[in-house]
Amino acid sequence: MNDQIDKILYDALEEDIPTIDITTDNLFTDESCEAVLIAKENGVISGVKILQRLYQILDDDIYIKVINHDSTYVEEGDIIAIISGNLRTVIKGRRIALNFIQRMSAIASKTKKCVDLLDHSYTKITDSRNTTPTFRYVERLAVVDGGAINHRGDLSSQVLLEKTHSRAYGSIKNAISHIVPKIDHSIKVEIEVNTFEEFLEAIHTECDIIMLRNMSDEIIRKCVNHNTEKLLEVNVAKISQVKPIANTGIDFISVDELTHSYTLMNIELNIN
Repeated sequence: MNDQIDKILYDALEEDIPTIDITTDNLFTDESCEAVLIAKENGVISGVKILQRLYQILDDDIYIKVINHDSTYVEEGDIIAIISGNLRTVIKGRRIALNFIQRMSAIASKTKKCVDLLDHSYTKITDSRNTTPTFRYVERLAVVDGGAINHRGDLSSQVLLEKTHSRAYGSIKNAISHIVPKIDHSIKVEIEVNTFEEFLEAIHTECDIIMLRNMSDEIIRKCVNHNTEKLLEVNVAKISQVKPIANTGIDFISVDELTHSYTLMNIELNIN
């Protein structure tokens, strides 16, 4: 696990256990237990590594036997993991562990359904920045577990010139010409266009990716057919929009719904 995961987990623990667990710490001491993490519905599992790291932080003597790893498809009743160790520790981590794994598995499951719609086509599914504040890193991990790829993670990692940017410089060409000399050559530059005419202007700039915004499937297909060497992306709000757009031959479809609208996967942690 990396520093970002540790920070998220330590923040979660500080939020949930600012001093002690006043109930559990006054009821139990050295009792041992076994807990079973079990899927109560079909879906793709994500967050098992987070669960392992959480309990490692709480108590390095907790033993976790993983039955179904991250990105594995499970069916209702399948055991995901078995946790053995101090009862007090297992109880303290239970709610935090479920908060992560239920949300991440929901995202992974929704992503898998979205990817399966493409039926192994050329188009790739990506997430977007429509994420939960402070939870983006783990949501992006869940998207990968579901079989998709990550878009730019933040405003520092990639240039994305939106309509506001290019309009302020008078044209797409002017905006691209101004920013490219100021950034490292390894940084990708993406430009948003809203019309076929803007697309034609963009393909003659130094951008790497062109996002086709608010276009009909017919215009998207026209852009694909007139494209040169640029990568083309379409952003959609809902999964239901994915299949028709994929049929245009687009390179990437970023889907907001993957991370901003999901129902928790039903997963239980039962303590014996």
